[in-house]
Amino acid sequence: MSARHEGQGRVRARLAAIERALDVIGTALDEQTVCAELAQFLCPSLCEAAAVDLLPEDVATDRPHAHGPPTRTCARGRDDLLDAGADAAAQSVAALDEGHAIRTVTTLTGGRPVTHLHVPLLAHGRAYGVLLAARPGEGFTDDETATLHYAARLAAVLIGHARAHASVRSTALNLQRALLAEPGRPHPNLEVATRYLPSGSSTLVGGDWFETVRLHYGRTLLVVGDVMGHGLDAAVDMNAYRSALRYVASADLPPHRVLRQLDETVATNASRRPATCLLIRVDPARRVAAFASAGHLPPVLFGAGNAAEVVPVPVGPPLGTGLGGYELITRTMAPSQTLLLFTDGLVERRGEDIDVSLARLAGRWLRPGAGVEELLDTVVDRFDAQHAEDDVAVLAARIRRRPHPEAHESVTQPPPDTT
Repeated sequence: MSARHEGQGRVRARLAAIERALDVIGTALDEQTVCAELAQFLCPSLCEAAAVDLLPEDVATDRPHAHGPPTRTCARGRDDLLDAGADAAAQSVAALDEGHAIRTVTTLTGGRPVTHLHVPLLAHGRAYGVLLAARPGEGFTDDETATLHYAARLAAVLIGHARAHASVRSTALNLQRALLAEPGRPHPNLEVATRYLPSGSSTLVGGDWFETVRLHYGRTLLVVGDVMGHGLDAAVDMNAYRSALRYVASADLPPHRVLRQLDETVATNASRRPATCLLIRVDPARRVAAFASAGHLPPVLFGAGNAAEVVPVPVGPPLGTGLGGYELITRTMAPSQTLLLFTDGLVERRGEDIDVSLARLAGRWLRPGAGVEELLDTVVDRFDAQHAEDDVAVLAARIRRRPHPEAHESVTQPPPDTT
């Protein structure tokens, strides 16, 4: 074979290796996955053992060696080859310090040499860790070394993206948790329990939220909503919706008028994302609940036994559209009944109609006499909310039983609703 043809063959082989690397490394925005895929790509096709050691996220870009040796994240292949040589950790630190690969040769028991190549994971001026490749014998060819360098750089770029993604998700999640950690306090005549479960998938945190607003005459407004989209912007918009709702609800309007004013307020700000919202005003003195919905799923009302029903609340447009058109319905609510409000992450399942999911939620499965906390725990477990594909926010509420029936007569009655 001529030198020209041989050179062309080497170029094609290197391009094929690059294509394979692009295809198998980085299938998920998760640094652990990236490291495992890097080791799997290299071993056993290019080496008989491979390991990836990562530096902490907060390591200084100009002094990676100051944190000592990186931490082993994953390993593949023969452990005896990776463990050979007492100075492996020192060589990794040296590779990081000098910013280029270091090749070492160690002799195993019996005199057989093992070649180690310590390749720093470098991208955009930042060191993320070290790739260690080992094979018995004389070592790696120039083409194999070039492939190792490319794979290491690709992994470093992907690890950087994964950490940026995790940082944004963490910021949004912390913001949402901080906001939801301080819902308004309902009146003591109402028992309320809440849960918020972020999605376990790679999707960014969303804008799911709940709220309780104290009103006059012992009444409480229950709220659950979902800002469309995901990420930090959705969490910020969620806070804006909660603040606006608290302000509008302070005027003690019926739920459908609260939605109308909230819709008009939000519609004037084009940067706000639309949101669904369900409002239920519970009046324990009259034992009446008033419902209004802006594009949100209906609540479920659990009875004294294990019976339950989906409350048929008329659905108006989502908030932020400026269309209005919200309707109010009322119904009696006994202390033996419990309301369950939730976002769509609880019941939406791929390949299943939403009506089927709602019917399953309203089935006869709850233990008679279960309290609000037990109800939420059972719902979360039964519908596997910990592994839902979207965020889940749920709120359960029940009128607190009065120890003395005559106390009911002494409560000041609110004026009738006006539209």
